Amino acid sequence: MITASHNPVEDNGVKMVEPDGGMMPQSFEPIAAELASCTDAVAVLAVLRERVFAGVAIPAPRPPHVTVLVGHDTRPSAPHLLVAALDGIRALGVHAQSIGCVTTPQLHFLVHAVNASAAPANGPATPELQSYFDTILGAFLQLQAPAAGSGAASGGQTVYVDCANGVGAVQLQPLVPALAGVGVELRLRNTGGGQLNHQCGADFVQKDRKPPSDFEDVPAGARCCSIDGDADRLVYFSPVEGRQGSARGLMLLDGDKVAMLAAVYIRDIMNQLPPDLLAGIQVCCVQTAYANGAATAYLRDVLKLPTVCTPTGVKYLHEAAHGADLGIYFESNGHGTVLFSQELLKRLREAGDHPAAKELLLLARLINQTVGDAISGLLLVELILRRKGWTLADWEALYTDLPSRQLKLKVADRSTITTADAERVCVTPAGLQDAIAQTVSQFPMGRAFARPSGTEDAVRVYAESGSQEQADELARRVAQHVYDMAGGVGPRP
Repeated sequence: MITASHNPVEDNGVKMVEPDGGMMPQSFEPIAAELASCTDAVAVLAVLRERVFAGVAIPAPRPPHVTVLVGHDTRPSAPHLLVAALDGIRALGVHAQSIGCVTTPQLHFLVHAVNASAAPANGPATPELQSYFDTILGAFLQLQAPAAGSGAASGGQTVYVDCANGVGAVQLQPLVPALAGVGVELRLRNTGGGQLNHQCGADFVQKDRKPPSDFEDVPAGARCCSIDGDADRLVYFSPVEGRQGSARGLMLLDGDKVAMLAAVYIRDIMNQLPPDLLAGIQVCCVQTAYANGAATAYLRDVLKLPTVCTPTGVKYLHEAAHGADLGIYFESNGHGTVLFSQELLKRLREAGDHPAAKELLLLARLINQTVGDAISGLLLVELILRRKGWTLADWEALYTDLPSRQLKLKVADRSTITTADAERVCVTPAGLQDAIAQTVSQFPMGRAFARPSGTEDAVRVYAESGSQEQADELARRVAQHVYDMAGGVGPRP
């Protein structure tokens, strides 16, 4: 997939999809980085021999029916890079096929679908994008039928969707007439007239806590959501009028809130299943250190669901979610999904006509099983809200987020900061963790950590406390410790 996701339009990159539709294994990432840095064919062969095929026989040439699917987003640089990618793949003697301008989750879905189906003698069938909509939208339409009598459904619902001026604007179009038929009106904004991800998109809304551009006329209290440039992130929000002429704000329902909404719904369905069907079945919710402390407490104290914390990055959450029979994960930025194990799906099928089992099977079709998917996530949220008869305010009231603050501090060398315990504890430089812990102890409901950025020479600081002012001050003090002990660059915090 040729995309730079939520990043500015001038950036571009590549996301790799495994044959099963999943993400590239973590163990292959350093090898991929070496291959990408090679300057000629000789260097490529050296990396392949030493790092990929070391100690094993070089495999025979690929059979002619092996195909690499290539998709791209709406960036102006995509057509040129697409040609280069197709030429490079074909130079290896492998068939390459462009599937055009698609979302990243659609490419993951199609790769999985092609390889999961019985391949004809002459190779895999040509993937049809319509199968994606038939699967997720078809499941939604079946699942929403019991909700038709609810208050939320009977009066209809308008949802304003910020498409980030990206590919989601195109791929959401098939949903518009289908959802209108069941009382959900999608009004798409930022559909391509502006700059990709500029003052719009899920990343902007989640981090800046501001409504996106082209939402000035959307009424306060309206149901809104925002996706990112390649449509794998989703956050919900509602505009809030500013006081005394100040700028409009918003009520944000980020990935933590999406995870809690999904967990409530799934728990309710699973409680309707026969206990013997769930014997030995493991359920867990996966979070990172950035998950709001109130969300973690809600999982632990109210939903009574096991929680796993991983390092930041969807690759870590996805792997941990695969370790359970039903794994729920959403990063705060809105990237996530719900994974069903083959064992759980087998038991649900064996339950026959049991209503709760049938509902969970449909849910496994509605939710993209390969990767986080904003379109699939939008359908999931709308389904649950209709089932519950909830407004965004009802959803937001599940729990109250602790005030938080994130800061980014430039440092000379981010490698001086090393962490443990899913990035929640600083190991080096010596003394930094003690200083952070001592500072945190001075703030009510305080929590803070510092971790090196994965992409630039910077350290990211996160802090929570009982009020916004306290969270801001805690973040500033922790950043000052980092500046003093890790070689901060630029003005002091």
